[in-house]
Amino acid sequence: MQKHFIAQWALGTALLCSLMSCSQKDISTGNLNVIPLPQEVTEYTQDSPFVIDSSTKICYPADNEKLQRTAHFLASYIKEITGTEVGLTTQSGKNCIILSVDSTIPHQDGYELLINSSQIQVKGATEAGVFYGIQTIHKALPVTQGKTLASLPAGMIKDYPNLPYRGFMVDVGRHFFSVDYLKEIIDMLALHNINYFHWHLTEDQGWRIEIKKYPKLTEIGSVRKETIVARNSDQYDGTPVKGFYTQEQAREIVAYAAERFITVIPEIDMPGHMLAALASYPELGCTGGPYEVATRFGVFDKVLCGGNEKTLQFAKDVINEIMDIFPGPYIHIGGDECPKKEWKKCPKCQAKIKELGLKDSPERTKENQLQSYFMAEVEKEITARGRKVLAWDEVLEGHPTASTTVMAWTGVKAGIRSAREGHQTIVCPISHLYFSNPGYNQLKGVESIGRVYNFNPLFEELNTEEKERIIGVQACIWTEWTKDSTKMEWQMMPRIAALSELQWSNPDKKNFDFFLSRLPHMLELYTAKGYHYKTDIYDVTLEASSAQENGKSTVSLATFDKVPVYYTTDGTEPDSTATLYTSPFTLTDSTTVVKAKAMRKGKLSETFSFDEEIKAAFRQ
Repeated sequence: MQKHFIAQWALGTALLCSLMSCSQKDISTGNLNVIPLPQEVTEYTQDSPFVIDSSTKICYPADNEKLQRTAHFLASYIKEITGTEVGLTTQSGKNCIILSVDSTIPHQDGYELLINSSQIQVKGATEAGVFYGIQTIHKALPVTQGKTLASLPAGMIKDYPNLPYRGFMVDVGRHFFSVDYLKEIIDMLALHNINYFHWHLTEDQGWRIEIKKYPKLTEIGSVRKETIVARNSDQYDGTPVKGFYTQEQAREIVAYAAERFITVIPEIDMPGHMLAALASYPELGCTGGPYEVATRFGVFDKVLCGGNEKTLQFAKDVINEIMDIFPGPYIHIGGDECPKKEWKKCPKCQAKIKELGLKDSPERTKENQLQSYFMAEVEKEITARGRKVLAWDEVLEGHPTASTTVMAWTGVKAGIRSAREGHQTIVCPISHLYFSNPGYNQLKGVESIGRVYNFNPLFEELNTEEKERIIGVQACIWTEWTKDSTKMEWQMMPRIAALSELQWSNPDKKNFDFFLSRLPHMLELYTAKGYHYKTDIYDVTLEASSAQENGKSTVSLATFDKVPVYYTTDGTEPDSTATLYTSPFTLTDSTTVVKAKAMRKGKLSETFSFDEEIKAAFRQ
């Protein structure tokens, strides 16, 4: 009897201690103003938050496989970010996150979140809408990783995408990336509400997709013997680059993306950028070769023969196998950077031009019109199977069919022209959205992100009807100089956060300062996930006014996250005893050495020196 009492007492004490421990555990509360910014956020500041603990359940409908999978995704996000394991159930109740489809929500892929102390309801117009809703929960959670309990503030979100097409392109032709890493990239896209993964599969430097009717494409075309070491160099690294995806692996990528409501768009770039194919099948070119898989980067005169019926049949065969693998609505057939030098002297091309009755016009050469004919013939194969054609904006130099969707990359003018000529248009100008372009990527830190965020894809020059033809925005990474995942992510992040807001959020609510105030939490998420983002966002920046008028320059120091900055003007290394920056100060000497450090979480950053900026202020 006494032993039984002692055992009951011990059990009760342990339970009481456990409950006290749990109740005394600190709680960290997240923020509903995530990236991309939802269309409408209302916080109920007087109400208690929803606290996530080990008794929390995620509830999904028993008969909905997609929402069941989404529930598993949310459970994994909560575990990763907060360290708390939650359960799954088909029975709703208190302390539940309830997932459901509500067809009365007016916007396609829109969702609503309703948060109170006992429940979170996630309602989507579609299953995709629910998925975007859990991404908002994912990003609203505080990164506690088990140190405290996580909670979300009481409130309501009504949200939907501003643009239907929200894309990101990765080129695997120049450098090959594994299936596992492409899955990681797809997870990165899902985090940012991106719904199209544009997979650039073929290039002069490598053919990366298995085509069973033409096995030499991967036997020969997927391997280059070496790579140039730098721009404008004559040196090569002597290291072979190889790799391709089997059709089964491609289907695996398609399925993985689809689970995250992302559509994969395959690109087979033609009739230019085809040296890897020509090296595999020389008879497809105007001269018959010999050809070699390119070891340099750039634009090459050697392209598919536009007048050869066998070449056109090759293109159709390849596209039909591609459509067997990729079920999405779009098939990208390139069309960019196709020099016509060989076509002008090729008997087959000139004979085809004559047969078609093509003539030079002030707007279009007959060779450009031959490319339009070639592309239109391929497009017939695509539209016959109920798909849509995507192509780069050079197709406008020919006469593309009205059904061609144009990716406007060469500049703003191309996007304006495409929309005015009646094409559905996806905006991705090299000047703002080519994340890998070395010429346009000289900007650092806040300036680099601002160039993306402040870009307006709904060009003011367009009227209302023309603006409706701008269906989406996309960023691109070309991998000439991107060999590894670290550089890939460094180029993507944190600019992809600005991109996501450009694609998703209400443009009338754009506010760069507010975006920057929300960015630190996104960087915290990147760190928790092990992503390699570009850390120059943390730099201390200096602005100095011109000293030309009175010999004085007014100097301002800043950080994107407005943390304390300590500085010196005598060339010494600043520390926490140095001057704390509170307001602009004046300099009268161009040789003054200003050094600064930022303080974050009790730690000082590296030293930032501003010799050139000060000298420039006194030269102006």
